[in-house]
Amino acid sequence: MLTAAKKITLDEYMSMPIGAPYQYINGYLVDWPSRTVDHQIALGNLVQMIMNCEDRLQNKGIYLMGPIEVVLDDQNSFQPDFVYISKERGDIIKDYIYRAPDLVVEILWEKNAYYDLRPKKDAYEKYGVKEYIIIDPIQQNVDLYILKNGVFILEQKAQLTEILKSALLPGFDIEVSKLFQ
Repeated sequence: MLTAAKKITLDEYMSMPIGAPYQYINGYLVDWPSRTVDHQIALGNLVQMIMNCEDRLQNKGIYLMGPIEVVLDDQNSFQPDFVYISKERGDIIKDYIYRAPDLVVEILWEKNAYYDLRPKKDAYEKYGVKEYIIIDPIQQNVDLYILKNGVFILEQKAQLTEILKSALLPGFDIEVSKLFQ
């Protein structure tokens, strides 16, 4: 688990150099070391899957690979691994993303798992992320949470030999085994 180093303001956080190894969680500057090779392999494979099915999705939304800054409130600004924002909500995209994306994907690793599974997940839920996907390279599985009545519900837990099917983007299927190749 990473350690919350220092309580700061959103303005102080946003004035840091782009690419600084931190995230801003519940008003604290949290050290966020570089991603691991396994993390980046899973992210690259995820992006390739999305590119391969983009014609089937026929969605005019925006897909962004992280890290990209997502400002949720004056205490929380995260850098998820991948986000999708529907065309209808494109106004939340400025220099960064201001408000919750429709879809967020986080890829766990030992130094960030607590934050992705607890405070960040709680904030995504609170601010209305419709679908939250958590990829776990260590366990080699993927969890899909959907927002129902303001609460994340575990919709699917896909194991290594299974396919995870997005509820938000019909046609976007994640072959779990291909994430970790």
